[in-house]
Amino acid sequence: MDATLPPGWPDAVRPPGAPDWEQTAVAWLFDLVPPDYRAHEVLRRYPVLLARFARDHVTAGLEAARAGWRTVRVELADDLPADAMEAAVNAYEREGTRLVSAARGVEVVAGALRGERWVPRL
Repeated sequence: MDATLPPGWPDAVRPPGAPDWEQTAVAWLFDLVPPDYRAHEVLRRYPVLLARFARDHVTAGLEAARAGWRTVRVELADDLPADAMEAAVNAYEREGTRLVSAARGVEVVAGALRGERWVPRL
């Protein structure tokens, strides 16, 4: 991790100020949302708006993963064997972890797109 970047900065996004850093941020943000979002020119023109859409999408996905994790054992108890149930719970847990990381990344990238600069604290 680069000490000049905030915790959670995505590996796929170049540091603010680096050549083409905003293009890497936009590409990463588009990877977080449904492919159809690429058709909206306004999201390409205003990366801060794209970050908002990505935040909303990632947040909704995280809520869905949490709800699935809480309910899958009850709702599919009669439909899945024990090993499949454990695999499903593990998949929800991994997806939740991925989405928490993505949410943090969206937060710090959105801040950088707004011109915020991260200053490490001692």
